[in-house]
Amino acid sequence: MSTNSTDSTSSTEDKGGTVDRVDRPGRPVRDGPQSRTHRKHLIGQLPAPLRTFLATEAGGATLLLVAAALAVIWANSPWSASYEAIWDADAVIGLGPWMLEMHLGHWVNDGLMVVFFFVIGLEVRQELATGELTDRRRVVVPVLAGIGGMLIPAAFYLALNAGTEAAHGWGIVIGTDTAFLLGALALVGPAVSTQLRIFLLTLTVVDDLVAVSVIGVAYSDDLDLGALVIAAVCLLGLVVLSRCQVWQAWPYVVTVVVLWLATLASGVHPSIAGMAAGLLVPAFLPRRQEVEGAARQFAAFRQSPRPDSGLTVQAGVARSISVNERLQMVLHPWTSYLIVPVFALANAGVDLRGGVLADALGSPVTWGVVAGLVLGKTVGISLGAFAGVRARLGSLPQGVAPGHVVGGAALSGIGFTVALLIVDLAFGDSVIADEARVGVLLAAVLAVAVGALVFRLAARFRGETNASLPMVLSEPVDPERDHIRGPVDAPLTLVEYGDFECPFCAKATGVARELREHYGDELRYVFRHLPLPDLHPHAELAAVAAEAAAHQGRFWEMHDLLFRRQDELEVEDLVGYAADLGLDVEVFMRGVDKEMLRRRVREDVASAEASGARGTPTFFVGERRHLGPHDTASLIAALEASRVPA
Repeated sequence: MSTNSTDSTSSTEDKGGTVDRVDRPGRPVRDGPQSRTHRKHLIGQLPAPLRTFLATEAGGATLLLVAAALAVIWANSPWSASYEAIWDADAVIGLGPWMLEMHLGHWVNDGLMVVFFFVIGLEVRQELATGELTDRRRVVVPVLAGIGGMLIPAAFYLALNAGTEAAHGWGIVIGTDTAFLLGALALVGPAVSTQLRIFLLTLTVVDDLVAVSVIGVAYSDDLDLGALVIAAVCLLGLVVLSRCQVWQAWPYVVTVVVLWLATLASGVHPSIAGMAAGLLVPAFLPRRQEVEGAARQFAAFRQSPRPDSGLTVQAGVARSISVNERLQMVLHPWTSYLIVPVFALANAGVDLRGGVLADALGSPVTWGVVAGLVLGKTVGISLGAFAGVRARLGSLPQGVAPGHVVGGAALSGIGFTVALLIVDLAFGDSVIADEARVGVLLAAVLAVAVGALVFRLAARFRGETNASLPMVLSEPVDPERDHIRGPVDAPLTLVEYGDFECPFCAKATGVARELREHYGDELRYVFRHLPLPDLHPHAELAAVAAEAAAHQGRFWEMHDLLFRRQDELEVEDLVGYAADLGLDVEVFMRGVDKEMLRRRVREDVASAEASGARGTPTFFVGERRHLGPHDTASLIAALEASRVPA
């Protein structure tokens, strides 16, 4: 049933916010392994062209490549002795009788890289709590791909090195350098690769977890039981902090530092401590009451801008954002622009003179690494993904084609960071270690070349040019079916897919009201259902209740009431709302139980899926999906851009 009311009654007194485009309720979409906002703090003072380039995945990967190239050049220059000397130099941190002394290279590998793995742990925890990994149905295929992408490479490596001293280096080929992978994807991948990037990030979660576990278990020294007990107590402390909902960051940071020191003394490689600690730092979506509390505190600060009220605002904003995301925001730029490039500088320097390169090219270690990373990753990830799809355990993400999977699998052969770290841990023989390093560097070059070739062939012969969600509304607006506010023939159209239990949708109703006030009869506003029952258990029932009210001609009144009362959506509440609106309650209750109305809601959900809407609120301006903020000013700009020239 269509409801073409021009009723302008506000559904909420709240004004539209300026929250970024949301992929899951309350979670801004990230355009890479971390948001560009996280990255810009360290590069904000650079010249504009360089700043723009570094803010991309390709820019970050290029910085890493430059550091690796510089290491190789330095190690093969007349000053190569200084390369070895600087990383073998002792560096000491001490306070009174407490001293910690390591070679500078160990500070990089056992110290700075712990921060890198800590950030990986934070990202994995966030994905498990609020990201792609919350939907277990989308996880099966990339997890199988990730498992295949470790088992097959290890088998390839061992096929060439079994029974030799070099067999201990099998862990070199199981990991993938996520930063390098995404940078290469930006350079040689499909023109639009959003969904492929998410797929690859999900499978690298498996790589990261297993690779760090392998480092911590298979490549650790003699263990110190006392230090391990202290480390275990620190991990338990992180669990307690999370359970007690401690929102300040400093207790977590202090605990992690003590954990690192204990793990360093225990004989277990500290990378596993970094990853484990990151996994235990809580992540959650912004909570409505805390966001609104921060907004009230800011309003009070505007009225009386005193230092104490300013500090209260800062604390309120911090409380509304998880410790996990705040730590990521601080640490991401340091890991991307300093820690990982310094690691590459310290570990990629192989002196290829004196026949070293020729020996490496004839070594089964070198070719075992190349075969494992380039062939093994391509075959293992592809087989794992296609086997999962064939067995109907899951499906590829929408927009991701078989050629995209094979190309992404080839790019996953860029092991680099984790691979070089394991080389340093696995081999005491410097000759074997250098041969393995040559293999890692050669594999990175070949993996990019193979990936680029696969993507080009897939585009040319299979038409697989993009790997992203649809951008066009699958079902055009139908005045006979859709719920419309404003004239049905208005020149401007705004379609929202919403969820009655989503707090950000409630905020968006204020934006919709302001847009109607701004445009008047020039705008028709369309609401379609996208309940997310995994996150909002009452949303589907509320959507059906709105359709039951629509059958009595009161959709918009129920729509507004549900958003005003979205914390009270039990069956008895809905019956009370029907009575408040003067509906025939008996007819309303029969409607709530009717399968026809549920099918109507499911049709909206299917159209959202086919249109690329994955979270709420999602807006379409005309028939194009709106990307970016959904505040009033941004949507006005998008609507103006959609006008057909006279």
